[in-house]
Amino acid sequence: MNIIELDSFPRVRLGHTPTPIDAAPNLSESLGVEVHVKRDDCTGLAFGGNKVRQLEFYLGAAKAANADTVLITGAVQSNFVRLAAAGARQLGMDIHIQLEDRVPGKDATYKASGNVLLDRLLGATIHYFPEGENEAAADANLHRLAEGLEAEGRRPYVIHLGIDYPPIGGLGYVVAAVEMANQMKASRLKLDGVVIPSGSGLTHAGFLVGLRALGLDLPVYGICVRRGTDLQHPRIVRRAGEIAALIGRNGLIDASDVIVRDDVLAPGYGRLNDATLSAMSRGASLEALMLDPVYSAKTLAGLIHLVEQGQVPQGARLGFIHTGGTPALFGYETALTEYFSPRA
Repeated sequence: MNIIELDSFPRVRLGHTPTPIDAAPNLSESLGVEVHVKRDDCTGLAFGGNKVRQLEFYLGAAKAANADTVLITGAVQSNFVRLAAAGARQLGMDIHIQLEDRVPGKDATYKASGNVLLDRLLGATIHYFPEGENEAAADANLHRLAEGLEAEGRRPYVIHLGIDYPPIGGLGYVVAAVEMANQMKASRLKLDGVVIPSGSGLTHAGFLVGLRALGLDLPVYGICVRRGTDLQHPRIVRRAGEIAALIGRNGLIDASDVIVRDDVLAPGYGRLNDATLSAMSRGASLEALMLDPVYSAKTLAGLIHLVEQGQVPQGARLGFIHTGGTPALFGYETALTEYFSPRA
């Protein structure tokens, strides 16, 4: 099953795909629904994660432009930044990363361990940006850095975060949707819905576009990990429309097709809450799934909430997109040690 033509887009192969779909019988029994985990934490590159799929297209475009340096922006514990550094190094390019101050009140471990440690190990040049909720300003500062590199004779390529740039990374999750549809067909697995994180929006929007382009009408539940429903819904509608246009399918996605839920978001991006911590515990203790505090654990928390609130019926079959992010666990060591330590 592959009716989507993507060969016209430059692409490099970075990930170990297709990633498996694993049954989660213990978690399923505890929830009363059947959970099947799409293991995009197993994409291979430098601890893996969903951004490997997006970077195959971004770095493909960088290679096509004959770039020798990649620039990217993200939160301090950004998985995207870590994987961009890994991908650039694997392709023989230099890497400059900009770390944004998005999560207040974090300690020295958060600022030095986890993904930050890996960024340094990969030899990235690190810049810091004092804002965390201003995508346009973060992208503008990347361009200033790129101009400085150009003045030195370098050939930079900027991977943008903001919504005003073409979402070519979303094509990676169009590919993922085709991949998962093929796996479902081969194993005769019929799902009633898919639960996926919804942050910058390209994973969620790309996957939705891929399914609809194949004629599959599965509900895709986007669990908000960065902004609330009022801001995230129009963002996904726009991004999905743009990705659909990239593959020549204008009008494929309707606003009513986009589902986003922010029930487990508070107090905000990268900040822990009881639902997220409980989901981390259940994932690990029931299925040995290592879920990160920012994306995958919050997404499982959202799935659990959907079930507990009756938004999906008992006995339903749900796909869960595990987007990885494992290194971030170590950035949250202080808080996680306190929460999971035995109590008297």
